[in-house]
Amino acid sequence: MVRRWVTAALGALLLLTPGSLTAASAAEGHAPLRVITRNLYLGADLAPVLAAGNPQALVAAVTAVYANVQATNFPERAKALADEIADSDPHLVGLQEAVLWRSQTPAGPGSATHVEYDFLQILLDKLASRGRHYAVVASVTVGSDFEAPRSLPGGGLQDIRLTDRDVLLARTDLPARVFSVANPQAARFQAHVPICRPTFGCVPPGNVPIKVERGWVAADATVRGHTTRVVTTHLEPVSPPVQEAQADELLAGPLNTTLPTVLLGDLNSAAGGVGATPGTATQTYSHLLAAGFTDAWTATRPRNPGFTCCQAAHLINPTSSLTQRIDYVLFRGNGVTALASDRVGDTQADRTPSGLWPSDHAGVRSVLLLR
Repeated sequence: MVRRWVTAALGALLLLTPGSLTAASAAEGHAPLRVITRNLYLGADLAPVLAAGNPQALVAAVTAVYANVQATNFPERAKALADEIADSDPHLVGLQEAVLWRSQTPAGPGSATHVEYDFLQILLDKLASRGRHYAVVASVTVGSDFEAPRSLPGGGLQDIRLTDRDVLLARTDLPARVFSVANPQAARFQAHVPICRPTFGCVPPGNVPIKVERGWVAADATVRGHTTRVVTTHLEPVSPPVQEAQADELLAGPLNTTLPTVLLGDLNSAAGGVGATPGTATQTYSHLLAAGFTDAWTATRPRNPGFTCCQAAHLINPTSSLTQRIDYVLFRGNGVTALASDRVGDTQADRTPSGLWPSDHAGVRSVLLLR
């Protein structure tokens, strides 16, 4: 599978060069950068927790949500996700919802520290077992570091803690003259969604103890002497004004560089409004294109809708329910060309042995030509 993907990309490279060039001279002065963006899916829909109106409802909601996290079985899904990455053989991987689930038994004061699922470490271990060696370039804790009790099957309460992270991974097994990364950066957006519910301790009214924050991660990647800035992010899905403000922060921040730039991520902004669900019919995607970015998908697959979202929360829907495109590889700058793009995790063959989709999103992989 790796050979087929890379061969297709090299074939596309030859099509982009003058016919008189040989294969060897065609590659001279060109550097293919392989990237993939992947929302791992935290394992459940958190909406019932955020909607809980009293302590009893909160416990019931957390109990149901965590049961779904267990049922969607990230260790099993991580095998499929690692296969996708191994097949794509990317230099860089942008991860969203690389979450950490922790617990404390019994529930009580203090923060939960016992690790139940570390999605990032599980995925890195699965990649290593396939001979694919990646390391974290940078990460940012986003969303909220949220903790609440659930009911245990045998009685009593257990605190469950969710920590969400966006992460940029880079290959570590290539010589520095072939590929290297530098200048890692990470930050949270100033624009965020505040949440105030009685169950979250909003006393007095107007005091907001919980912020649903988002962020970005960036690094400068050099492939055979060609350097580009690569940024990954996961933008706000609930509030269009906040999401659009976050995109503005990207343009004024890590994307404000003289280097060519690549943006990977779940932007939660439906391409052209197609299939848009509440919160995704935003101007973010159009705004980024107006700022000079090109969509690698439409540049290489203009007649394919390329839907990436979303499967059912339980991940066992028998047929795919992807109806909108909100996950992207965007690029900007002289000398950058989209060579090939594809989706991962979107076909029946990608499902796990127990029938789970690898994530509620499909991923997007692209080969970008740096010249």
